[in-house]
Amino acid sequence: MDELEEMLDRHWGTLGIRKARLALEQACVGADSAPETRLRLALKWAGLPTAEVNVPTELSAGVVRQPDLAYREQRVAVEYEGEGHSDPEQIVRDIAREEDFSRAGWILVRISKRHMSTGARSAVAKVRRALEQRGWSPK
Repeated sequence: MDELEEMLDRHWGTLGIRKARLALEQACVGADSAPETRLRLALKWAGLPTAEVNVPTELSAGVVRQPDLAYREQRVAVEYEGEGHSDPEQIVRDIAREEDFSRAGWILVRISKRHMSTGARSAVAKVRRALEQRGWSPK
C-alpha cells in the first residue's frame, strides 16, 4: 500500500490520478476477489461496522475457518459465494463450513451474485439482520 501511495505521489497531475487515489483509500489488503471487495464496500457505505477481511478465526479446538468478512465481536461471518460454489464437492465443503460456524455459535451469512443487484441492498439487509440479532445497532 505504501508503494502504491508513493507511486501516486510521483504521478501527481496525471489523468485519472484522483480516481486512483480514491480507490487506494478504499483498498483493503487480503480480499480474494472483486465481488468480495464490492460487498465489503457496500456494507461500509451502508453504515455497518468495518469487517475484518479473510482473517483466520478459531471456532473450536483445531477448527479454524477464514471467512471472507468477519465481525468477531458479534460472531457474524460473511461469505461471498461465486460460481465455483455450485460444484458438488464445493457444496459439501460449504455445508461443513456452515456447520462449523453454527456449532461455534456464529451466524454465517451467505451472499451470492443475486444479493448484490440493486446496489447490494439485499446483501446489506442480510448482514444488518445478523448483526442486529447479535446486539449491534447503528449509532
